[in-house]
Formats: sequence, structure tokens, C-alpha cells
Amino acid sequence: MMQSDNNPESPKRIGLLAAWGDYPIQIAKILQLSGHEVYCLGVEGHANEEALRDYCHHYKTIGIGKLGAAIRYFRRHDVQQATMAGKFHKTILYQPWVWLRHFPDWTAVRHFYPYFASPRWFGGKKDCKDDSLLGAIVTAFAQYGICFGPATDYAPELLVKPGQLTRRGPTAGQRADIAFGWELAKEMGQLDVGQSVAVKGKAVLAIEAIEGTDQCILRAGTLCPSGDFTVVKVAKPNQDMRFDVPTIGLGTVRSLAEAGGRVLAIEAGKTIVVNSAELLAFANKHKLVIVSMNQPAAIAAAA
Repeated sequence: MMQSDNNPESPKRIGLLAAWGDYPIQIAKILQLSGHEVYCLGVEGHANEEALRDYCHHYKTIGIGKLGAAIRYFRRHDVQQATMAGKFHKTILYQPWVWLRHFPDWTAVRHFYPYFASPRWFGGKKDCKDDSLLGAIVTAFAQYGICFGPATDYAPELLVKPGQLTRRGPTAGQRADIAFGWELAKEMGQLDVGQSVAVKGKAVLAIEAIEGTDQCILRAGTLCPSGDFTVVKVAKPNQDMRFDVPTIGLGTVRSLAEAGGRVLAIEAGKTIVVNSAELLAFANKHKLVIVSMNQPAAIAAAA
């Protein structure tokens, strides 16, 4: 029999909306170790079900258009506090016949119709920026008494501290590129376009948009075959820590090495580093530079 939350000795229930990557797995593990009962909804085609099940009291796969079913799942299990983790591949939304392949339930239609309705018929629609769409999801859950909080509240140790993370540090020229890229990335974040830029010699090689950081890095490598470029990844100026928090993992540094990049600068206290020991071992092996900075330090790096 399921324990009641009214029993002070019973584990505290929490919902986890898990998308792509290792980050949701780390969060589920940390929540379990801290004594939570984790009720996990894994986004179909994104979440690693096999790994997540090991750390969850209950697991269910949910389609991307099944917002009503997701709300009912948490309510059925008396979940009132929840968090989300992992990347959602937004490119799915622009595939042909997407809404026939991922048929939305009525709750999803009601909440997201203003974002995807054709402006030809209804004279305009809401924008489809990441914050707009993710904010709409959080608002929909809140209407049914399910409050989403930042995953980093449960795992603050995953937020990177300032400093040089690899054995190698940036050269003077690379520090100048960090400062140059940092200001550009912050402007992009203000517009909710993306979080990463690739630069070399104070020239922009690539900016992140819908494709994500790894593909942005690989595109920079294609455009700059000589390599040795710098990637800057930062939080948005008004970052909502409940979702879309900058995250790097082993895949990010693998993409950097494959593309011929040399430097990765990330924002201290606002960036999640997943599996840091493995990531840094790989970076050191390939003679990469990874630094974590706050904004004043990044801008001052060019001085």
C-alpha cells in the first residue's frame, strides 16, 4: 500500500518531467538519495527509460502532445511538487505532420493552440520561444495544483563554480574571444534565441538556435576548418532556473574536440556540468581549455 504524505516518516513525493540527456538521470538519483519518492514522466523519444527506472518509485512514458495525461498522472499520485530536467528537441515541432504523429490531447490543444495556430486564419499568434513554450507548460500544471521548482534546488552541487577547470588555461587571444563572445551570447539570451556562440579572432562563426549547442559547435568546425576556435555558453540575463538552464556534458566536449575547437567558457553558478570527472578527463586528454567565469571576470578577460 502506498504511504500517505501525512505520515511524517513517509518519503516526500516529487514529480520529475524528464527529457533527453544524462541530467535527468543525475537529478533522479540525487532525489532518491535524499529520500524522495520520484514519480517520473519520461518524454517519449527523449528520456532514457532504462536508466531512469532505477531511481524512480514509478515511471511512465508520455507523448509530447499529452499534457492532460501528464497532469492526470501527477494528480493521481498526489504529486504537488515537481521539477523538469533535460533537453527537449524542439526541431520535432517543425517536422511534417507533427500533430498527426504526436496527436495532442484536449488540454494540450487548449494551452498551445495560441502558439501554433496559423496567423493567416486568426490574425497572429504567440511566439514559440523556449521560455514561452516551457512557461506555458509550467503554468498549465500550476492550474491543477502542481508547482514546478528548479531542479538545481535539489542538486546545487551540479552548478559549476568559478575557475579554470582543465589543466590548460586560455591564452591572451582566447581570453579576448571569450569576452567578445560573452557579450554576444548574453544579447542572444536576452532575445531567447540561444545560449552559445562560437568565435575566433573576434569573428562570429556560429550561433546556437533551435539545433542546440552540439550542432552549433559542429557547424562552427565546418565553417572554420583551421579550428582553434572558442565557444561561449551562458545563461540568459533573466534566466528562469526552472527550465532551459545551460548544461554541458561529455557530448559537448566531444563535439568541441571533433570540430577542432579549443576553448569552452561557461557561466559560473548558472551552468550545469553533468558527469564532470569524465568530462574533464576527456578535455585534458584532448588538450582542451574549459573555464567557468562570472560576467565581470569574462568581460575583464580581454583587458
